[in-house]
Amino acid sequence: MMRLTSIAALASASVLAGCSTWGVPAQPVSTVRTEPTYQAADANNFLASSQDAINKLTATVAPQAVGTGPVLVATVVNVNNTSTSAPLGRTLSEIYANQMTARGFHVKEVKLRTDLYVREGTGELMLSREMRDIARSQNASMVVVGTYSPAANFTYVSLKLVRTEDSRILAGYDYALPNDRDVTRLVNAPR
Repeated sequence: MMRLTSIAALASASVLAGCSTWGVPAQPVSTVRTEPTYQAADANNFLASSQDAINKLTATVAPQAVGTGPVLVATVVNVNNTSTSAPLGRTLSEIYANQMTARGFHVKEVKLRTDLYVREGTGELMLSREMRDIARSQNASMVVVGTYSPAANFTYVSLKLVRTEDSRILAGYDYALPNDRDVTRLVNAPR
């Protein structure tokens, strides 16, 4: 009998312990957004990975080897629609131009009513006639062109350094950006 009483007491204690929060109101889940800090902005991986992409793209091309003409940086475009660009492409192009300048390249700022794009030809990348004309009028020796391709988890970016006189690709580099809140907003923001 003692054994049966002990088992019943133990079972009752277990049930009561499980109900110790019963009747106590649940604590609300915090939905407070933490504001970004200047330290977080300074350590931003989006900037660092995009600057590193230019470092790797230009690692085999010395600024002196470019010639006397400047380098133009075209707007990075969506690989599925090369005639338009989202804020992501324009932001990347600005970062690339700044990093190339920091590496000693003579980058010329060309702001137009429309962005500089590249069109896809029959299996080979070639500069659009408008871009070739702009490069010629600016006496540019090279153009940085690129595409991005948003996927489920990452946005893939492909960069090429193209010689303007013959559309020859001198260097290329590919990298991926995680589809975090910032990248997703830049890809999906209104044009």
